[in-house]
Amino acid sequence: MDIGTLRGIGTLIVLLAFIGLFAWAFSGKRKAGFDEAARLPFADEEQERDL
Repeated sequence: MDIGTLRGIGTLIVLLAFIGLFAWAFSGKRKAGFDEAARLPFADEEQERDL
């Protein structure tokens, strides 16, 4: 195996990892969790209004 083959395999592994991460991030199953995380910066403001 020469260096070109190893670099090609490395590139393929990184590409597959990127595609997997992309699919995970835009999965419909994760939407509720991401929406909740997006509202976290405003959680303190809601508590102050309740006081």
